[in-house]
Amino acid sequence: MQTTNLIKQYYDAFNRQDMESFLDFLSDNVVHDINQGGCQKGKDAFSKFMKHMNHCYKEIAMDIVIMVNEDGSRAAAEFIIEGIYLATDQGLPEAKQQHYRLPVGAFFSIENNKISRVTNYYNMQDWLNQVTK
Repeated sequence: MQTTNLIKQYYDAFNRQDMESFLDFLSDNVVHDINQGGCQKGKDAFSKFMKHMNHCYKEIAMDIVIMVNEDGSRAAAEFIIEGIYLATDQGLPEAKQQHYRLPVGAFFSIENNKISRVTNYYNMQDWLNQVTK
């Protein structure tokens, strides 16, 4: 299915840290719901968010399972994120190259073969517990 391939390619680009390709899978007016945070709109905002994330964290998505509705307009992915906390993020504990591993759920809306909404969920308390050991 086309949507399954879109989401797979999105995570493949993420794992390669190929931000140009990664961002090309998004619509210009993408809505990004940040885990336990706000909502950003537009590819430029998403690009700035990813630049910040890639500065503070090195992550790879593993064991990805993709689920798609019948018409391909919505999708979900469940995966494990493995990461290293590289640089202290504002309001969070000090970064000391801590390793972490978290289950994540992501939800997508698809329009014209582009991702028009991304919503990610993970357990922030679990992450905090792992980086403050």
